[in-house]
Amino acid sequence: MNIKINSADISGEIEAISSKSYAHRALICAALSDNVSEIYCNTVSDDIIATVNSLNALGADIVYENKIFKVKPIKITPSKKQIDCGESGSTVRFLIPIICALGIETEIVMHGRLPERPLSPLKEILEQNGCKLVKKDNVLLVSGKLEPNTYEIDGSVSSQFITGLLFALPIIKGNSKVVVKGKFESKSYVDLTLTVLEKFGIAYSENNNNFELKSSHYKSAKVEVEGDWSNSAFWLVASGLLKNGLAVKGLNINSSQGDKEIINLLKGFGAKVKVDDNKIFVKNDKLEGMTIDASNIPDLVPILCVFACFCENETVITNAERLRIKESDRIKTTVEMINNLGGEAKETADGIIISNKKLIGGKVNSYNDHRIAMSAAIASIICENEVEIVDAGAVNKSYPTFFEDFKKLGAKLEEV
Repeated sequence: MNIKINSADISGEIEAISSKSYAHRALICAALSDNVSEIYCNTVSDDIIATVNSLNALGADIVYENKIFKVKPIKITPSKKQIDCGESGSTVRFLIPIICALGIETEIVMHGRLPERPLSPLKEILEQNGCKLVKKDNVLLVSGKLEPNTYEIDGSVSSQFITGLLFALPIIKGNSKVVVKGKFESKSYVDLTLTVLEKFGIAYSENNNNFELKSSHYKSAKVEVEGDWSNSAFWLVASGLLKNGLAVKGLNINSSQGDKEIINLLKGFGAKVKVDDNKIFVKNDKLEGMTIDASNIPDLVPILCVFACFCENETVITNAERLRIKESDRIKTTVEMINNLGGEAKETADGIIISNKKLIGGKVNSYNDHRIAMSAAIASIICENEVEIVDAGAVNKSYPTFFEDFKKLGAKLEEV
């Protein structure tokens, strides 16, 4: 599906969709619980469906009706199963340690660029503790059963590995620890994991990036999934690009979600941010480029680059190496997006430099990357001419109703 945007003079207010990161975590905890749980989630995306289907294949019974997931937990552990994780990195990285803890011989099928994304050092850690992982093309074969131990892991590769271990260790007989070594990147995502674990009755202690978990039982719960800061960042940036702005509602200003940092980043550019009665408003003022360390907010980089085009002087994005192994090489595709729309961006070894150059419009290939597709759409707000997005259906990965919401706000767009 290609989308052509002829005008994006939008206004009004928008409700945040449910957080994909939160939903993954709540669904997994519910599937490991002692009884039926209910999870309110106002939006479902391809990645969330991948987690639901995988948990169902492992023995859970999850149905979605009236915006509520009713989760009957895994009661009988199968000895052998196949699951399909789609293109969801969270699904595969969270579930591998859980599968190992349950001792299920599992064939994990992956799609898109997911088979290319690294599994080290998680693979080696699991293999040192009773399991075996063998990758064949887009299939990962997992066998064995995890043992209680102290699990030391490098914190600079992926917080998803750490989250997976934190989910798995409480269901292993015996007490275990996760010890995070080195630079702990995207720690806020682990904080979110701990928040959800607590809601499902899992106790832990934390001391200087050492997490101790006792063998315990997940308890069923009724949970409302928070609004998604990662996807709401597109609307918050849009608000800062517009004369009259937008109101974004349904976000928890006290959330553990790391991409809440979008508020401070927009303020850093010089925008004015107002929080009033569960609504957030952003207005542009005198905007200046700046240097941004992306190590803890990698998902925000494409939309921040769009905003940077609107700011005086250069913006420099650093410590963004992990973007090269996302749904696309997101450093390369972000730079291409900006340049194809008439802006000026260039790659560095670990990031992007964006100059203050007016966007005029053009054609952007999303490369099946949801964040590139949505960033290009928001860029149309400040483009003189139309913007065409190739493979705009990539938004289904995290925000299937994005273009419907964009149209409701007043954007003129058509499928071509």
